[in-house]
Amino acid sequence: MARRAGGRAARVAMREAPPTAEARAVWPGMVGGAYRPLSDGQCDDVFEAALGLLAELGMGQATPEIIEAVTAHGGHMGDDDRLRFPADLVRRVVDGACRDFTLHGFDPDRGVEIGGNRVHFCTSGAAVMMLDHRTKQFRPSTLADLYDVARVVDTLDNIHVFVRTVVARDMDTAREVDVNTAFASLVGTTKPLGTSMFHPDHVHEVVDLFDMALGGEGEFARRPFCIANNTFVVPPLRFAEESALSLIEQARRGMPINLLSAGQAGATSPAALAGSLVQALAECLAGLVAVNLVVPGHPCVLGMWPFVSDLRTGAMSGGSGEEAVINAAAAQVVNHLGLPSGVAAGMADAKLPDNQAGHEKANAITLAANAGANMINESAGMLASIMACSLEALVIDNDMLGAINRTVRGIEITPESLSTQAIAEVVQGEGHFLGHPQTLSLMQTEYVYPLIGNRLSPDDWVDAGARAMEDVAHDYVTEVLARPRPQHLPPEADARIRQAFPIHLHPLH
Repeated sequence: MARRAGGRAARVAMREAPPTAEARAVWPGMVGGAYRPLSDGQCDDVFEAALGLLAELGMGQATPEIIEAVTAHGGHMGDDDRLRFPADLVRRVVDGACRDFTLHGFDPDRGVEIGGNRVHFCTSGAAVMMLDHRTKQFRPSTLADLYDVARVVDTLDNIHVFVRTVVARDMDTAREVDVNTAFASLVGTTKPLGTSMFHPDHVHEVVDLFDMALGGEGEFARRPFCIANNTFVVPPLRFAEESALSLIEQARRGMPINLLSAGQAGATSPAALAGSLVQALAECLAGLVAVNLVVPGHPCVLGMWPFVSDLRTGAMSGGSGEEAVINAAAAQVVNHLGLPSGVAAGMADAKLPDNQAGHEKANAITLAANAGANMINESAGMLASIMACSLEALVIDNDMLGAINRTVRGIEITPESLSTQAIAEVVQGEGHFLGHPQTLSLMQTEYVYPLIGNRLSPDDWVDAGARAMEDVAHDYVTEVLARPRPQHLPPEADARIRQAFPIHLHPLH
C-alpha cells in the first residue's frame, strides 16, 4: 500500500505542473484519415458523378456576376436558365485551388492551419433557443447568450475555432444581427472565429469592423481571423441569391469561406447516401469555381454538410448512424481532391446533455475526426437537432472532444514506446509501474484527462456529493462567467466600433 500511495503522490505532483502546449497529449490539427468509409475508386466515382451533374444540369438562379465569370470560361446558360459548368473548367479550378491556409486567431498564438488531414473541432450553428440549466426549459437566444458562449469556449482547450452558435433573436434587423454577431464573437474570444452574413453590404461592414479592431484599413485581409459560413445554395442545385452575392464580396475582402451545401437526404437531396454525397459535392464545387474565377486561389473550405432525414417523418436526424458515416465520407471525398474539408458532426437529436446526446455526438464526431475532416462544425454545445444550445453541453463536450482527439492521434510505435527496458526494470524491481520514470514522463504527454469528467470510485463519488456531470459543468460555466470580461479588444478600438455601428452589447456586460 505504501508503494501505491507513493506512486499516486508522484502522479499528482506531475499533474500540478502541466506540460507546455507542444508537449500535450493532443493539440489542434492532429492528423486524421485512418478511417476510410470509401475506397479511392469510390471517391473518384463521386467526383465524376458531381462533374456530370454540373455539366448536364448545372445550377439554377445564378447571379449575373457568376454567370459572366463562368460563361467567359466555357460555361453556358441553357434555355432553362440553368448555368452549366464544363468538367474541364471544374477540374482546372480544383487543381489550382487553395489547399492549405492559416485561419488566424485574434491572438496570433491561437491560429490554426486548415488543410491536409489536420483535424479541428469547431462550434457552429444557428440555434434559436438556449437550454436553461435550472428549469430544463428552452428560451429564445439573445446577443448576450452568444457572448457568453464565446467566453466559455475561450476557456475550453479542445474547441479550436468559435463559429457563431446562436441567433441573436433580440436584434431587430438583419444588419443588426450580422454586425452584432461579429462583434460579440470578437470580444468574447481570441480564438479563430466564424460567422455568417445575410446581405453583401453586411460583408463590408463586418470586415470594416474587424479592420478597426486590428487597428487599420486592410489589416483583416492581412491576418484574417474569421471564416464566413456561407450556405450559398438552395438544394437541389440552385444558388441562393443573397448568399451568392455575399460569397463574391467575402472573397474580395479577403475573408476565408466555408462553402456550405447542407442538403437533407430524403428531402432536399437523394435518400441514397451516395447520391446525397454527389449532389453536395457538385454544389460545393460550383461555389468553388465561382469564387476562384473572381479571386483565384482564395481560401475556401468545401463544407458539404450532408444532413439526414428520419424517413418516417421527414424530420432531421442529426444524431443518426447514417449522419455519422455520410459526414466521414464527405470529408474523405474532399480530402481525396486535396482540398480543405468541413463537415457538421455533433448535431444531437437529444434535448438534454444526457446519454442520448453523448452517444450521438461521440459516434458522429469520432468518425469525422478519424476520417481527417479539417473543420468539424457543430461539435460542441448543440442539442435538439441544432435548434438549441447549452452552455453546460459545451463544457461536457469539451471533455468528449479531448478523448476523440486522442483516438485521432493513435499509438506511436518506437523502440522507447515498446517499453522492453521499462518492463525489465519493473520485473526485476518493485513489481509495478506506478512510480517508474517512464510513467511519470508520459502522464501528460500520452494521456488526456477530463476537465470535469468523474473518474472516482462509486463510494468516493457518493462521498463527494454524488453530483451529476451536468451540475458540475454548470458550476464551471458560472465560474467562467463570473471572471472579469475579456480585455483583448483595445478600448480605443471598442469606442471607434461603437461609434460606427449599432452595437447592442453593453460595454460592461
